[in-house]
Amino acid sequence: MFDVSPIRVCTPLNQSAEYGNALALVGAHTGRLADGTLVLRRKFRGLPVAMLPRAKVHRETLKGLVRTADLHRQLLVITPDHPSPWLSELGAVPFMTPIYIAKLDLTGDLRATMHQKWRNRLVNAEQQNLRVTRQNLPEKPDQWLLEMDRKQQQTRGYAAWPEALTLAYAQANRGDAKLFTAFDGREPVAAMLILRHGESATYHISHTTEAGRAASAHNLLLWEAMQWLTTKGVSSLDLGHIDTDKAPGLARFKLGAGATLHPLGGTWLWWPPLGNALTPLKYFAPREMRVM
Repeated sequence: MFDVSPIRVCTPLNQSAEYGNALALVGAHTGRLADGTLVLRRKFRGLPVAMLPRAKVHRETLKGLVRTADLHRQLLVITPDHPSPWLSELGAVPFMTPIYIAKLDLTGDLRATMHQKWRNRLVNAEQQNLRVTRQNLPEKPDQWLLEMDRKQQQTRGYAAWPEALTLAYAQANRGDAKLFTAFDGREPVAAMLILRHGESATYHISHTTEAGRAASAHNLLLWEAMQWLTTKGVSSLDLGHIDTDKAPGLARFKLGAGATLHPLGGTWLWWPPLGNALTPLKYFAPREMRVM
């Protein structure tokens, strides 16, 4: 349905120093492999587990890095930042289907890469007399966007980042959790939270009201965020998961802004002491991840 285009390689949020700072503030147990890959250590039913989120894993080095970090006896949960079917050669088994994310290149002419309908909505929003503010995310849970996001998660029955981790990110990385809000008079009609990490940034939370949708406020907020990020030297904005089946409107919004698709590598389970003993489990994995 959409073309997949290459984009500049940037550090994912879940592998950034800023994410590590936030995890440390909430008391999470983390470490780093010798190549800098962040490892999140947890226990499930007493079993130690090492998680490598959005990791840039490599066939030639992963096994040695895991052994050097003394993780070769633990269950590893690996979510590669790119397709990595070679993990099956190590005895890892696929557990969850790969997803696509939308990445927005912030170099060059930003308006020129927008789809025409998206650009028209932006022009419409600019004519609505909306007032846009930009501020650091307040370090308290009674902020409008967080309240709206909390209600939305309850209504739709899904779970995102823990709110405490979002607030910790703002506290641990001053100025890198930037909140953009659109007001119609004194009433907030849309808001968007962007997390900056080095030369990259991530679209984290957003919400809009009916009035905000009618005024295309989200288009205006993303445009304001894009412009601000470029002034800070950010070259890539991760707009998150694309699901054209369950959320086609959101997919059109992200891709219409000029983003391109980037495939991730799914989720893999690897327990090195078992060698290839888990390999038969691959037949229970989603079809898209079966490595024959």
